[in-house]
Amino acid sequence: MKVSFFQKNKMKCPVCDTSFYREEMLTGRGRLIAGELTEQLRRLYEPSAKVGEIFPLIYTMTVCPVCFYATLPEDFLLVSDSAIEGLKNDTDKRILSVKHIFEELDFHEPRQLAEGAASYILGIASYDYFSDDYSPVVKQGILALRAAWIFEDLERKKPNQNYDYLAQVMYRKARFFYSLAVEYESNGRQSIANAKHLGPDIDKNFGYDGVLYLASYLEFHHGPRAIDEQRQKALMYAKRTVAKIFGMGRASKDKPSALLEMSRELYATISQYIKVDED
Repeated sequence: MKVSFFQKNKMKCPVCDTSFYREEMLTGRGRLIAGELTEQLRRLYEPSAKVGEIFPLIYTMTVCPVCFYATLPEDFLLVSDSAIEGLKNDTDKRILSVKHIFEELDFHEPRQLAEGAASYILGIASYDYFSDDYSPVVKQGILALRAAWIFEDLERKKPNQNYDYLAQVMYRKARFFYSLAVEYESNGRQSIANAKHLGPDIDKNFGYDGVLYLASYLEFHHGPRAIDEQRQKALMYAKRTVAKIFGMGRASKDKPSALLEMSRELYATISQYIKVDED
C-alpha cells in the first residue's frame, strides 16, 4: 500500500522557475494509528500492519527539487520579489547545508527520513528572507523542533551516524527561535498569531499556549548547562512563562488538559531545579 502520491498539477518555484509535482501523504485506510503525545507535544504513531511505520512529518514541507527553496505549503508562493533575489544568491549555500549531511537527496522521488530532515533545515534557511508579517521566527522554531524529532528517528533507524548529535543541534536552534518568538511577541516586533498552524506537530494546534510551554521546556532542557546568573535568570523567566498557561483557569478547547498537566509538571520541575541549586 502506498504512503504518498504526487499531485496531478505542477507547481512552479518562484525562485528558480522549476515546475514540479508536490508530494502528499495518504492518510486513509488505516495508515495512521495515533499513539501517545510526548512531553514535547509530538504525536507518535503506531506501526500499521498494512504499511509499517509512517513518518507524517516528512511530507509537510514544499521543497523545490532543483534550488531547494522550501517553506510550509501556505507560504511557498508568497515570497516577495526582493526576497527572491536573496534566495537565488543563496542557492548553492542552501544546497550545501544539507548535502554535507546527506550525500544523496532526491525530492523528485518519494521522500525518506533524510529528505524529511533536510526539508526542515532548508525551510529554516528560506524563512530568513520572509518579512515579519509571516511570523518567520516562530515557524523556524517549529521547523527546528521537527527536524530534531526526525534526526532522533534517523538515530533509531541508523544508529552511530551522528544523527543524535544533529538532533541536539536542532533542539538548541529550536530553543533559540522559540525564545526569540516569545520576545518578539511581547515587544510587538513580530506577532506569533500570523502563523497558520503553531503545532508543533501536524495533528493538534496547541496555539500560543503551546509556544509558551515549548519555549520554557526547551530553555530548561536545551539551554546553556552552566549554572550561572544568566542561566538562573533564564529559568526564572521560563518558570513565569509556563505558569501563565495553567494560571488562567480550567481546561478548554484552546487549553487542553494534556497541555495544562504538562505545564504544571514542567513548572514543578524547574522550581525544584532552581531550589536545589540555591540550596
